[in-house]
Amino acid sequence: MRYNLEDITFLLLVKIDTIERLENLLVSTEFILSNFTTKIEVLEISSYNNGIVKKLLNKRVKYSFLEDDDPILFRTKYRNYMLSSVKTPFAAVWDLDVLLEVEQIIEAIRLLRSGEAEYVLPYKEKMLDTSMILRKIFLKKKQFNFLRNNIDKMEEMFPPEPVGGVFFCKLEAFIKIGLENENFYGWGAEDGERFLRWKYSEFKTERVSGVLFHLSHPRGINSILHNQDQVYLKLRIFEESVRKAILLNLKY
Repeated sequence: MRYNLEDITFLLLVKIDTIERLENLLVSTEFILSNFTTKIEVLEISSYNNGIVKKLLNKRVKYSFLEDDDPILFRTKYRNYMLSSVKTPFAAVWDLDVLLEVEQIIEAIRLLRSGEAEYVLPYKEKMLDTSMILRKIFLKKKQFNFLRNNIDKMEEMFPPEPVGGVFFCKLEAFIKIGLENENFYGWGAEDGERFLRWKYSEFKTERVSGVLFHLSHPRGINSILHNQDQVYLKLRIFEESVRKAILLNLKY
C-alpha cells in the first residue's frame, strides 16, 4: 500500500563522498517511493557530474545537479535553493542517511494538514546510529523489521534531544521565519538553530513519538565540524540568532 502524499515534496541534498553515502541515498529514496505517492527531488553538488547518481536513481525522482568546486557542502545555501522551487504546500528536508517508521511520517503530515503544527520533527525518543555491521545486514535483508528488532544494539546520537536528520514543514511558514540560516557554512549547529527559531516563533511545532534510524557511513569533512574557527563562529551565530528569536518572537 502506498499513501498519497502528493501535497509534499521530499528534498534530499547530496554530495557523494563515499560508496556508503551513495547506497544510503538509494535506500532512502526507494523507501519513500515504496511507501508513498509523492514528489522527491535530489540535488547533487560536486565539482563535476559523472552521471552515476542520476543513472542509479529511480526515474520517479527528479534529479538536478549544480557544479561547485568547494569540498565543503554549503548545505544551508543549497537547501534554500531547493526550497525556492517547491510547488507543494509542505516540504520534507530529508538527510540521505535516515529512515523512520511509515506511521511517524503519516502522523507528521496529519499534523501539518490539520494545522496543528507548521514544523514537525517526525521522531521524539532517539536518533540511533545503526553501526556499519547492522547497516550491512539491513542492506542485504531490506526488511525494516531488522532495524526495529536491533534497537538495543544501536548507539544513541546527539542525546538528550536530537533535532537533525529530517523535518517536515509548511513552506509558507518556513519562508516567513527566514528559511535556513545561510550564516551557517558546512556541517554543524544549523539544526539546533533552526529548531529554536521555530520554537520561539509564532508558529506551532510538534514532535512525533518514535525513533530515527541513521544508516552509518564514514564521516568526512561534510559530517564533522571541520576546524576550530568554524566552531567558535557557529556558536556566535547560534547565540545571536536565538537571542533575536526570543526578543523579537520572530514576528515577520
